Amino acid sequence: MDKIKHHNIYFHFYCSPVSFQPFSLFSLLPLIFYINRLAFLLHPLSSYTYIFTLNIWVLVKVSTMEVLHFVFGVFGNATALFLFLSPTITFKRIIRSKSTEQFSGIPYVMTLLNCLLSAWYGLPFVSKNNILVSTINGTGAAIESIYVLIFIIYAPKKEKAKIFGLFTFVLTVFTAVALISLFALHGNGRKLFCGLAATIFSIIMYASPLSIMRLVIKSKSVEFMPFFLSLFVFLCGTSWFIYGLLGRDAFVAVPNGFGCGLGTMQLILYFIYRNNKGSQEIKKPSGNGTSIEIGEKKPHQDKQHPNGKVPQDEQV
Repeated sequence: MDKIKHHNIYFHFYCSPVSFQPFSLFSLLPLIFYINRLAFLLHPLSSYTYIFTLNIWVLVKVSTMEVLHFVFGVFGNATALFLFLSPTITFKRIIRSKSTEQFSGIPYVMTLLNCLLSAWYGLPFVSKNNILVSTINGTGAAIESIYVLIFIIYAPKKEKAKIFGLFTFVLTVFTAVALISLFALHGNGRKLFCGLAATIFSIIMYASPLSIMRLVIKSKSVEFMPFFLSLFVFLCGTSWFIYGLLGRDAFVAVPNGFGCGLGTMQLILYFIYRNNKGSQEIKKPSGNGTSIEIGEKKPHQDKQHPNGKVPQDEQV
């Protein structure tokens, strides 16, 4: 009876929902089990001392992991918020000039889709212990919606139709993902479906600065790649990458690991070309006019800047 009682105490503690943490407890279960079993055979009373000591140690370890998980999530919220707010200078100029000039609205629409899908993925009924993912991406979705609406208001007719069409596409995709996951999928299937969707568009969002990096390499100038923006891309990707590792969540860790790598590459490029910030090749646009945001051709760019200079507040 004592042995049965011993095993009941052991499994009750380590299998209880309150103490369960897959990244620490299950890896220790075999070792702790055999130590307790040996101690019980040697001296039944001493086994309870071992149980108490090991339980305290495991709880401290689990608590530390939970605290680190939370801290990196909060830090990720702060750095991501900075990235979401960084285009405000651009949109102040758009509102002031009542024109979208050479800027492209595509990055904001795609970022909106990423935020919506990531916010949905972080909800408790989709994935557990990811509420911090939902808070920042819900905030980001609201901010990006404002950017998209401003862009639609002040864009030329052709550009307005294109961005509005993309905006409709974003809402359609998000609605489809939400409804399918809510009514057709459950448990791990729901998490897998929503996680894959969020991961794909997170990688697309992080990959958007690749055209700027190509411009930096070609012109050997960091004029259009501000240091602090590159720094916060790196910090945001790193913090969420560690958050995903601590939570054993590949759908958080993988895309943000990709973002961490791109942020590192941007910082390396910045330090290589940091002494060259005024390349004549960049300041004088070519005849086709290239958008400094994602490298798309804008036919109305030369009309907006006939002297070939890009205003300071448009450097994103």
